[in-house]
Amino acid sequence: MKTIIKRGLGEEDYRGEKIEKAMEKAFLSEGIAVEAEKLHFLLGKVEEALEDKFRVSVEEIQNAVEESLMQNGDYRVARAYILYREKRTLLRHLRQRIKEEIGEEGIEEVLKKIQKDFPDYDLSRLSAKYLSLSKGEQEIPKRLALLTRAAAELTTQEEPNWEKIAGRLLSYHFHKELKRTEESRALHGFYEKLCYLTEQGLYGSYILEAYTKEEVEELAKVIDEGRNDLFTYSGLDLLLSRYVIRDRQHIALESPQEMYLGIAMHLAMKEEKNRAFYVKEFYDIMSLHQVTMATPTQSNARKPYHQLSSCFIDTVADSLDGIYQSISRFADVSKYGGGMGMYFGKVRSRGGKIRGFEGASGGVIRWIRVVNDTAVAVDQLGMRQGAVAVYLDAWHKDLPEFLQLRTNNGDDRMKAHDVFPAVCYPDLFWKKVKEDLNQEWYLMDPHDIFLIKGYCLEDFYGEEWESRYEDCVRDNRISKRVYVLKDIVRLILKSAVETGTPFAFYRDTVNRMNPNKHKGIIYCSNLCTEIAQNMKEAEILERKVITEEGDEVIVSTVKPGDFVVCNLASLCLGNIDVENKEELQKITKTVVRALDNVIDLNFYPVKEAELTNKKYRAIGLGVSGYHHMLAKHHIAWESEEHLRFVDTVFENINFAAIKASAELAKERGSYREFAGSEWETGEYFRRRDYSSSEWKELEKEVHEGIRNAWILATAPTSSTSILIGTTAGLDPIMNRFFLEEKKGAILPRVAPELSMESYWYYKSAHQIDQTWSVRAAGLRQRHIDQAQSVNLWITNDYKMSELLNLYTLAWESGVKTIYYVRSKALDPDECESCSA
Repeated sequence: MKTIIKRGLGEEDYRGEKIEKAMEKAFLSEGIAVEAEKLHFLLGKVEEALEDKFRVSVEEIQNAVEESLMQNGDYRVARAYILYREKRTLLRHLRQRIKEEIGEEGIEEVLKKIQKDFPDYDLSRLSAKYLSLSKGEQEIPKRLALLTRAAAELTTQEEPNWEKIAGRLLSYHFHKELKRTEESRALHGFYEKLCYLTEQGLYGSYILEAYTKEEVEELAKVIDEGRNDLFTYSGLDLLLSRYVIRDRQHIALESPQEMYLGIAMHLAMKEEKNRAFYVKEFYDIMSLHQVTMATPTQSNARKPYHQLSSCFIDTVADSLDGIYQSISRFADVSKYGGGMGMYFGKVRSRGGKIRGFEGASGGVIRWIRVVNDTAVAVDQLGMRQGAVAVYLDAWHKDLPEFLQLRTNNGDDRMKAHDVFPAVCYPDLFWKKVKEDLNQEWYLMDPHDIFLIKGYCLEDFYGEEWESRYEDCVRDNRISKRVYVLKDIVRLILKSAVETGTPFAFYRDTVNRMNPNKHKGIIYCSNLCTEIAQNMKEAEILERKVITEEGDEVIVSTVKPGDFVVCNLASLCLGNIDVENKEELQKITKTVVRALDNVIDLNFYPVKEAELTNKKYRAIGLGVSGYHHMLAKHHIAWESEEHLRFVDTVFENINFAAIKASAELAKERGSYREFAGSEWETGEYFRRRDYSSSEWKELEKEVHEGIRNAWILATAPTSSTSILIGTTAGLDPIMNRFFLEEKKGAILPRVAPELSMESYWYYKSAHQIDQTWSVRAAGLRQRHIDQAQSVNLWITNDYKMSELLNLYTLAWESGVKTIYYVRSKALDPDECESCSA
């Protein structure tokens, strides 16, 4: 057995197959196929030349290979081998030069892997860029940071992989510093680290209470540090700055892969069987960037305050106590990092009656201003101010003032610039828009209607709502504000172009397609317009109680309504083979299970949220990487192929998600209100024309039970998409490439997997004909039981009539909600509270 002396003077055992592989590459580089027998023969010649040596250097072996090729008459191959050897020597010298410039021994292995994975990227350019930025820094950490910056600044749309190279260098630098921190605190293993983090109050004690030392040490073996190579520079930078655990001096104590494992351990904590198996499954889908959990889940899982939900929705009651109770609940939600939707459609209008006194009510705007101030005062875990969408019906008497909440004209006392207004539209509104914009539209007070008619108009939808609305219009006892329809439309469109809002909620479509209409109505959506679940306001009850001492005490109790909460995750369509049903179903099954677990593992800032969540067990599985997927498959956004493709993909996702929930029901039971739902009756499937034999078989399975009342909802995924280097949610890209300056650093933003082949399939959002986006949303909506965060991207050249046509087309196409109108002159901040 010979010993090979490597160039770094390390030693390894001789392996002849490695020499055969090198010779085979030389033949193939010349387009010459070579049989195994010939390679064996040539290897024999090499071994003959070295037979009297027991310790051989790499150079001696390479010399012997060249000689054997020449002796055998393979001159072209010998030349190719010599050139290859020279290239390897040059690459090695480049690595060594950078290593010497940085003064860091361990960097060479990273550079070697970069050269292997990105052979077209010349490290001499990295060296030159580094030297141009260097000011003679003495400390190695500063040199490493500068080398990383050099790679980031080399990123262009022609050479996008410099961003991935920068990610590799950042990862090396971070792990080097983390190791130094671990050594200084005597943390030599994952279990020791968890004990330390728990003692420091940075990890929830429940993790070590659930897992034994042996289990933790065994689970630590699933960590695959090689998956750090999947990060882009921007994604890893965001993850390290916002998601990994840091101490109170902001020193990182957790690696990205440890973060994923910690989240997985939390999500699998209460699994009764095969817990280690599910920890690994959850870890794999996250660390392989196939799935992202919502921002609150990724941030807070494994921590003491484990608020894992993204969004909440409350129905504001028409009473002083009810309004303040809703505002208080919003403050509690915001305190723990959640965003919120608030339905104000039940609150009486300005000038409405209070205890019979005409004109006493201040209307909804005054209360929305209080909500606005609460959003500013109660920030989200100190990271950003609270975020809330306020919803009002298109027939509410305060609508004109509501539509000017964020615009720059009018009375400042009627403004609320820090909330996001949204309008709930009945079908009748859009029917009349299509018929004649010059006809009248009536605005009424919901409290007035209740007093006179004995019912709440907002509690109905569809044809029944229309007949009651027309009855109210005819009833002269009900006071009204009468507008020409085009004036209301003009206010809506003016606000949309100026502020990006109001969001649109097509309430009849939502309720018509609601699989749980047997137990309630859906008044509005959440902050990011993707949630659609049953809602009901809470009731405050008071009773007199006699104590043992004989004193009379007034006890206030709350009869809970349906306080909606949703737990989100997203399939990364760009990182999944969406045409492989088996792979799609496996990943979907895993993430549905994880989301169902979140319901029981969550910390709920509002008790009513826990009651509603456990009553319906609603989840919101969405997607990211939509444009990434289309570009990867060479499908143009503005094409019929796009429409056909996504119709199939989303039907397959829906099938996989429903099947996963039905299988969970067999194991854990159905949600409490399953009986009488359209899941049980099969109406869910008939409404969507799911009539294939495969769907019919699934319908029978679901008839026996389903775990989750609502399953799919597609959120914006702004920050979580950056984490895994894909496109956000359902949106087209803003640009193929741009550089963002952040705290003095340059962050490259590159369309995922950008290449000559994918370049032309990445058309920027503002250049896309939006009718294609709306039509695609309509096709997807058939397969999504909740809603989608759908943005409209317009330019300054857009006419108001064109924007109105998009809203009308969305209604006609069965779209449930419209999120922002993103004008090119306006770029509203993405709603990170609902990032999935």
